[in-house]
Amino acid sequence: MANELIDAAKIVTTPDTVDTTDDAPRVVIASQWQLMWWKFRKHRMAMVALFIVIGLYIVAIFAGFFAPQASDSYSRRYTQAPPQTIQWFDNGTFAPFVYAYKQETDPRTYKRIYTIDEETKIPLGFFVKGDPYRVGLHGIPINGINNLSIALDVHFFGPQNPGDPFYFFGADDVGRDILSRLIFASQVSLSVGLVGVLLSLGLGIFLGGLSGLMGGWVDNIIQRVIEILRSIPDIPLWMALATAVPPRWDPIYVYFGITVILSFLGWTQMARVVRGRFLSLREEDFIMAAELDGVPRRRIILRHMIPSFMSHIIASATLAIPGMILGETALSFLSLGLRPPVVSWGVMLQDAMNIASIANVPWLLLPGAAVVLTVLAFNFLGDGLRDAADPYR
Repeated sequence: MANELIDAAKIVTTPDTVDTTDDAPRVVIASQWQLMWWKFRKHRMAMVALFIVIGLYIVAIFAGFFAPQASDSYSRRYTQAPPQTIQWFDNGTFAPFVYAYKQETDPRTYKRIYTIDEETKIPLGFFVKGDPYRVGLHGIPINGINNLSIALDVHFFGPQNPGDPFYFFGADDVGRDILSRLIFASQVSLSVGLVGVLLSLGLGIFLGGLSGLMGGWVDNIIQRVIEILRSIPDIPLWMALATAVPPRWDPIYVYFGITVILSFLGWTQMARVVRGRFLSLREEDFIMAAELDGVPRRRIILRHMIPSFMSHIIASATLAIPGMILGETALSFLSLGLRPPVVSWGVMLQDAMNIASIANVPWLLLPGAAVVLTVLAFNFLGDGLRDAADPYR
């Protein structure tokens, strides 16, 4: 019997799943998640994307530590300062530094011109002192406590003297560090995608499961609602719903309002996937046996049906996160979503809305590069998870 199982495993598995026939006994006893992980590791771009996504969220969680300056820190002296190049070695010794700025004024246009001052070096270092920040939950009341955070002033990388100018990605029109604002903006943009997908995931699983399991008039109503929502173009519908958010709301309420709007429009695809799975699973023998045994319908859904295609749900959710991020960026860019003082990638892109800004300060477009990198990483990750969801293919 054992030999028959091993022979069957050799036929079912492909070279993408197992490298050699010596792994056949391991495949026989492997769980579904182990098979998925072995298949996922073969997708090199998905593995690279996984590390990029993990790195993005680590940086977002500890934004104050990784950002050289605070998000609201500015200097009128260095408005529109160009990016500085880091010199990692000084006379053959590892001692990172940047050259200081030398400022001149154009006599005809009175425009400030920055040049490199090679006589003045600004030493850089790791784990340096800088602007204070807080780590934890600050300003969110939990059990009557409004502050569950600690104050720190140590930054991962920056100037050794806190007052020295350091603008690795340049400065904006107000003199704020683009790199620091990009890092702080990732907290909002990445969390909107994650929270929005979790909300739409719950709504899609509930309504899609209800539609596929019950059928009849319930299925007809839910499917007609999905068809109506999917027939409306996304951007105009987003704009129409975003205008319903009062502009005088607290930024926290605006954040949750935009998240709910994106979730309300993002559940339809997941509901279609879940409905199709439920329609095929409800005819399976183990589901019919559970129904004949008197198992409650809710338990059948949560314990038997959903776990059987959880891998597909994870892959679909991963592919849906970029859509949420692009939706928030588009709404904020059009001044219909998040607004200052909230910092997101879409809010930062508002500074690059005219040709003059792009021509004079092209580094204001860097938030767009962050969006492209994040969307590509999630797409490659979702593509790898989608292939791994069926390890026998």
